Amino acid sequence: MTAFEVIALLALGGIAGFINVLSAGGSMLTLPLLMFMGLPPQVANGTNRVAIILQSTTAVAGFRRLGHGNLRVSVHLAVPAVLGSLLGAWIATWVADAIFELVLIIAMIGASVFMLLPQPRLDTSPLTPDRLGPVIYIAMFLIGVYGGFIQVGVGALFIVVLYRMLRIDLRQVNVFKVSIILLYTIPALLIFAVNGQVRWGMGLILAVGNITGAFVAVKVNLSEKGAQWVKWTTLVMAGAILIRLVIY
Repeated sequence: MTAFEVIALLALGGIAGFINVLSAGGSMLTLPLLMFMGLPPQVANGTNRVAIILQSTTAVAGFRRLGHGNLRVSVHLAVPAVLGSLLGAWIATWVADAIFELVLIIAMIGASVFMLLPQPRLDTSPLTPDRLGPVIYIAMFLIGVYGGFIQVGVGALFIVVLYRMLRIDLRQVNVFKVSIILLYTIPALLIFAVNGQVRWGMGLILAVGNITGAFVAVKVNLSEKGAQWVKWTTLVMAGAILIRLVIY
């Protein structure tokens, strides 16, 4: 790796870690970056998981120190997501490069469109296990399949299920999101590693940036204006990357 590549991994990793914890879309930046640096799509996909795990660990620990989180509910939600991620990661290890790149472009467009949609203001309440049912567990399994396969924009899916369907507040959505992502990404990373599709050095450098961004995000309570700034910055960067992917 060149010095410029190391700096790019650290910088975009920091931005992605911040975005991933407070919103969604960090992998829209880091996964294409790894591909642009010469990694095959499956290897970039696996390498990206190293940073996601360490970023999520930082976020979960930070939220717990602040008194946020519900381990019992997180495990209930994570079990089907873990099963789904095993399937999704296995598919990702052998799918053709062209198909993966097409899915990546579609996922980035879909996540960008979702970020542009206004979030409705809902009456929310704390989440308890008795509010979970078959529909939610199936939704978690499908999110796990998607997250195990590509991860890009998975936070938007959590917002749909946790905020719009279960109606818990967005702060708690972020708490549950990072917990579930941590638990389902561990087996996904193992599958990529067994198949030789992880570049640990690049993944760990990217993780340093992600961890820094996640640490800052846990401490931040964004105002509405700040949240809008994060969203539009993410969309502009994702748009530039999409253009580069299409002509790549």
